[in-house]
Amino acid sequence: MLADRTYSRGDAPPPQAIADIVNRSRLRVADFVPWVVALASFFLFPRSLSLGTEVLVAVLFVLSIDLVVGYAGIVTLGHGAFFGLGAYCAGVLAVNGFGDPILGLMLAAVLAGVAGLVSGAIILRAQGLTLMMFTLGTLLMLEEAANRAGRLTGGSDGLSDMVVKPLLGIWDWDFFGRTGYCYCLVVLLFGFIVVRTIVMSPFGRSLRGIRENAARMEAIGAPVRRRLIVVYAISAALAGTAGAVNAEVHQFVALNVLSFEFSASGLIMLILAGPGRLYGAFIGPPIYIIASHQLAVLDPTYWVFWLGVVLIAVVMFGRGGILGIADNLIAWSRAGRKKRAP
Repeated sequence: MLADRTYSRGDAPPPQAIADIVNRSRLRVADFVPWVVALASFFLFPRSLSLGTEVLVAVLFVLSIDLVVGYAGIVTLGHGAFFGLGAYCAGVLAVNGFGDPILGLMLAAVLAGVAGLVSGAIILRAQGLTLMMFTLGTLLMLEEAANRAGRLTGGSDGLSDMVVKPLLGIWDWDFFGRTGYCYCLVVLLFGFIVVRTIVMSPFGRSLRGIRENAARMEAIGAPVRRRLIVVYAISAALAGTAGAVNAEVHQFVALNVLSFEFSASGLIMLILAGPGRLYGAFIGPPIYIIASHQLAVLDPTYWVFWLGVVLIAVVMFGRGGILGIADNLIAWSRAGRKKRAP
């Protein structure tokens, strides 16, 4: 906590804190695994790139949720509001002749970020259940507003007349989804770099301190509310980016991007893998999405029931999600080796 205290007062962090941050920031072999898997999937599963694109978009969305839930301790049920804002921003631009994907992406990130900044300044005055209700209420209001503004958003029919220009004026959006998959992967890489830089910085360490004990962080001089608003706005911009990418790749925006079910599914994916672990966002979405598809094929009527069974089993056997179960197995294995050692 000393590093957080010194940093919060505007002084330089002590040498030991700097060394710790540098050590944590170093890339390890495991850091490259998700990207190797993503690249390999492009070549190994060319007929499943649309599913892969869905997973990549979900990973970016879950990353944005993890930043506020896992690291800052802001429990939200309505983060899909920013995803939907980004999606409709890119969609409305494409429908009205401004279909450049990079332009739509940047404007969607700015719009969602500003919305996160404004709403965060208001709702982050609350905590606990009150805060959850604020975030949920914001989502429901946006959903109804999008439904009523049918001339702009398409209402319940969605935006289906999007004309997205070739990426960088070179790559067309092919039927097999190769361009869309690569586009999502590159955007996800940039989003991950942003999140990782924040998490590994003194600012990120102070967020963990706020999550654990906000009163103590205030006592040592940290501007708690200001930092929560900033990270909430950054997270909103990332969620809006994910929404814009999803709209541009599929060239369609449905009203369900602002639904409670969609927002809740992002939180479920995060809890499934384990919040506050950075790489949990790369584990939860593929497992959740692939399991949903496979269970729907095996049992089209009751597949949601079996999905619930899987989620309950994970929560029962691992408090930290799938990564928590992995930690327990590693700890158990190490303890066994120590007992067998002479």
